[in-house]
Amino acid sequence: GRTICEKLLSEGCEVISLSRRAADIGHPRMHSVESDLMDRAATLQAAAEVAKKFQVNTLVHNAGVIRGALLPEVKLDDLDALVDLHLGSAIALTQAVLPTMRAQRFGRIVLMSSRAAVGAVTRTSYSATKAGMMGMARTWALELAPEGITVNVVAPGPIRTDMFYDVIPAGSERERALEASIPVRRIGESADVARAVSFFADPAASFVTGQVLYVCGGTSVGS
Repeated sequence: GRTICEKLLSEGCEVISLSRRAADIGHPRMHSVESDLMDRAATLQAAAEVAKKFQVNTLVHNAGVIRGALLPEVKLDDLDALVDLHLGSAIALTQAVLPTMRAQRFGRIVLMSSRAAVGAVTRTSYSATKAGMMGMARTWALELAPEGITVNVVAPGPIRTDMFYDVIPAGSERERALEASIPVRRIGESADVARAVSFFADPAASFVTGQVLYVCGGTSVGS
């Protein structure tokens, strides 16, 4: 998330971050709103406040929680939580900023899915909701294309983030084995994802909509 914000700032965008923690990016065009996107009421309130204060024409929904479990241990409460985060908050935020996009006849919506959407052990709730984002984006792309609004999806594979290291210990044999299994023989960096988001968010990318870009080092085909 931080790297995406920095990338968009470097391209001249005014950026509003919605996160549980304030963004520690000191930049005159950086605005921070603290909100938990797993809290439906808080998300709706934050979305309304942002839409009232800013003329938002680009939305990047970069949020994710795993809640991993093998099928016998999957908890429906976890599924509900991930539906709210991955799908519900994306809908709420998009609905809030859509009037501005329609008025401007321009908009860019980028949803962050995952390579796990095509299947991953222990990822029942995560894979299901991240795959749901793809279907949702395709539907929105069809609905909004005549109004100059594109909707696309970035689906990262293994990326060195805090969430990655919550699952795989840094410097572990498991990390080395994963790296060796990736066709390009490295784990992805945040900048790899930010570049993909930047492409979809570019005003010039007006002929690309309803697409999923796997930023995964080849794991979506190599595994």
